[in-house]
Amino acid sequence: METLYAALPIIILIILMGVMKVSGDKSSVITLFITAFLALFAFNLSVPDTINSFLYGMLKALIPILFIILMAIYSYNVLLQTKKIEVLKQQFSAISVDKSVQVLLITWGFGGLLEGMAGFGTAVAIPAAILISLGFKPMFSAVVSLIANSVPTAFGAVGVPVIVLAQETGLPVIPLSTAVVLQLSVLMLLVPFVITFLADPRLKALPKNLLLSLSVGAVSLVAQYLAAHYIGAETPAIIGSIAAIIVIVLLGKLIDRGKEKPAGMSYSGGEIARAWMVYVLIMALVLVTSPLFPVIREALQSVLVSTVHITIRGEVKVYTIQWLIQGGVLLFIGSFVGGLIQGGKAGALLVLLWRSVVQLRKTIVTVICLVGFSSIMETSGMINQLAVALAAATGALYPLFAPMIGALGTFLTGSDTSANILFGKLQAGVAAHTGVDPTWLSAANTAGATGGKIISPQSIAIATSACDQQGQEGSILKAAIPYALAYVIIAGVVVYLFA
Repeated sequence: METLYAALPIIILIILMGVMKVSGDKSSVITLFITAFLALFAFNLSVPDTINSFLYGMLKALIPILFIILMAIYSYNVLLQTKKIEVLKQQFSAISVDKSVQVLLITWGFGGLLEGMAGFGTAVAIPAAILISLGFKPMFSAVVSLIANSVPTAFGAVGVPVIVLAQETGLPVIPLSTAVVLQLSVLMLLVPFVITFLADPRLKALPKNLLLSLSVGAVSLVAQYLAAHYIGAETPAIIGSIAAIIVIVLLGKLIDRGKEKPAGMSYSGGEIARAWMVYVLIMALVLVTSPLFPVIREALQSVLVSTVHITIRGEVKVYTIQWLIQGGVLLFIGSFVGGLIQGGKAGALLVLLWRSVVQLRKTIVTVICLVGFSSIMETSGMINQLAVALAAATGALYPLFAPMIGALGTFLTGSDTSANILFGKLQAGVAAHTGVDPTWLSAANTAGATGGKIISPQSIAIATSACDQQGQEGSILKAAIPYALAYVIIAGVVVYLFA
């Protein structure tokens, strides 16, 4: 019965959003109250602990998740206001007029780079918005951005998920990083093919799509493996995405050979540089304040720090916000300064910031409730109950299902990092009892978590905001579920075969 009660919030959320087509904000509010009720009466969590668990979740939702989502949308809105989006559109069209190339470049290449540097939804919000500006349909833009934002999340935000997994399990980072890349190797070839097929599903486009996906996937795999094996967790997503961008651009020129390109406005070098300034500044700021530059990061970490103390089940949880390396702050500085360089006025840019907040009002409610109920589930023991039940039910076949536990963690929390915090130790513990290499089984948690990211309600909320499709969360979830299921099954087979 405890397992059934623990599963109820997930079942209810999927039914509300996927079957009944209830909007994300309403679905998340209903699920939050049901979760709180179950925590109080089925799992004996006290009223103060339930309230404090929600407040702790709300803090995590506001900073960094919602803060970064807001600033990612704001960065795109700045480009709209300064009209520099037209320059970027022509830039992407100049690389190739082929839809498969454009979509793969924006979601897998540029999106993967954003994920590797910043994470927390930027790689869904910004590519989806750019695709819409290029004329792609909102639903397509949302779904393809979600699918692309899978593999790179393993090493998102400069490798934080795998670094945290290493800390939780006590395992060395480099072997973990290498194992994650190997487990995702098949998917690195398949996901680009799915993206190109969705962009151009014609039968005659199949050879071109195969060439693109296999070339880009192979280059991404080799680059990520070398980075993981010789450097660690910080750079695989970044190096892999840069290598992929180079290959996509080269293949785009090859595919466009002999095709007539539409006539467009010609822009000077200065205009092109200004148009890219927002994203150049964002990437530069994120990179300079990342663990790749420890001296700068350590100097900024101790300045402008806020701490909040919340007591849950007798344990004081300290939530620390280091403002000068906070992703949302970096995104705001890059967007605001970039907007000024592009010719925007300071007052108008600040007004635009408020408009972006209003634009995201439903997303704010959705994400706060989603992270809030996942926090209550964690504190009450619901999440652990589900994971242990799955481990007990699968027995010797556990490695086949290990990625599913990681996917469950990301589905509930919206974060690969949080999934590793929740289930990393569990995976290592099961490995000790089953005789499987703990490094391999712990890595499976992250491999599965990247698949759960595709259908995480938080990611879907980000996608609907970027595409101005609030209220369509259920439709997007329904469209994305088959891809997420296939993804996790493939990851499970790879983990099992080599366990």
